[in-house]
Amino acid sequence: MAGKHHYSLPTRIVSHFLDGNLSVILILLALIAGTAALLLTPREEEPQINVPLADVYVHMPGASAEEVEKLVSTRLEKLLWQVDGVEYVYSMSHPDMAIVTARFYVGEDRIDSLVKLHNKISTHQDLVPPGVTGWVVKPVEVNDVPIVNITLYSDKVSDHVLRRVAEEVVDRLQAVKNTSITSIIGGRPRLIRVEIDPVALASRDLDLLAVQRSLEGANIELPAGSFDRDDQDILVRGGAFFQSAREVGDLVIGVYRNSPVYLRDVARVADDMTEATSYTRLRFGPAGDAEAAAKGEEFQAVHIAVAKKKGTNAVTVAEEVIAKVNAMAGDIIPDNIKIRVTRDYGETANHKVNELIMHLVIAVVTVLALVIFALGWREALIVAVSIPIIYSLTLLVNYWFGYTINRVTLFALVLALGLLVDDPIVDVENIYRHFKMKK
Repeated sequence: MAGKHHYSLPTRIVSHFLDGNLSVILILLALIAGTAALLLTPREEEPQINVPLADVYVHMPGASAEEVEKLVSTRLEKLLWQVDGVEYVYSMSHPDMAIVTARFYVGEDRIDSLVKLHNKISTHQDLVPPGVTGWVVKPVEVNDVPIVNITLYSDKVSDHVLRRVAEEVVDRLQAVKNTSITSIIGGRPRLIRVEIDPVALASRDLDLLAVQRSLEGANIELPAGSFDRDDQDILVRGGAFFQSAREVGDLVIGVYRNSPVYLRDVARVADDMTEATSYTRLRFGPAGDAEAAAKGEEFQAVHIAVAKKKGTNAVTVAEEVIAKVNAMAGDIIPDNIKIRVTRDYGETANHKVNELIMHLVIAVVTVLALVIFALGWREALIVAVSIPIIYSLTLLVNYWFGYTINRVTLFALVLALGLLVDDPIVDVENIYRHFKMKK
């Protein structure tokens, strides 16, 4: 009577995979899951590294840079050093203002760090030196870095007009999903300029304080109660904001000899722009615009910088922002203003991911050819299949844990490619050797 063969658990597991179709099913599932993870994982340039950082702006009008350093910067540095988790403290002292930066250790919780920073400052208000009018704590994080920079430029309009158009564009870009901080760089904002005539003002027994009080009191709108009519509660608001330079000029600032004195009687009121504190220009190189580069043309320019929310896909956000701006051409953006995308982190991030996939295919083909030449086509097939499977499972786990595809994770995947190529070759070569030894 023949006895039954009793196999160990590892042997039964191996036999089950060899004799059944479970291996093929798992391979297909892994490849499908990896492809889905590759398409769904957000792509971006900057890694999501948690480094809490905050700038503290302290205003001290009338103080010189030396006074600000001694009275504000040095004291605030010592105070912020006492906050748990702070690694570095920097400071810059300017006339009328100090900027003190506190940087926490990598991995510290962002919300807890900001709470500790606020508590430390608020609980030491008794140490605030005289002359400080206030302070602001502004958090800084990696997602504040713009992913798209759109330049509006022209040789026919002024930087003031470019700024006005850019402000209108920014208002509409707020509707794009997953956008964060949007800022405008360059151009001179609109300003209602009031140039007082001292002689005319003094001849009417008025002074600058009277003009200031009149402007502040008139440019305001406040609720003034309500009343019922036809079963409806109607709200009443008093006052109105200035809408034009003409309304500012028609403001009554006083009475002289029983006649009202208008602001236009003692000042020149103009719808103007602020004084220039910086200039923004755009010049092309041969790769950008060969004709403009050859002529050495320089254009007035205003930049619109758009950042994205944390954990979102930079590729899709950038595409939606650029499409939104291009749709405004000829409508919100006049024909005499041109549009140029000068930064697109979504495109570069997408290019790097696609380049990684291309290099992965090249590596698989190269390894396949070498293994076919050295061992045989069956061994080469095992090595060629193992690399995509491992990458697929890695991307799937990456997606589950909320990581994005960025320059750091791409570097890690490229670095692991050598190990992924080497390990299957060693395993298959060892199995091949055992088969040759007929053991």
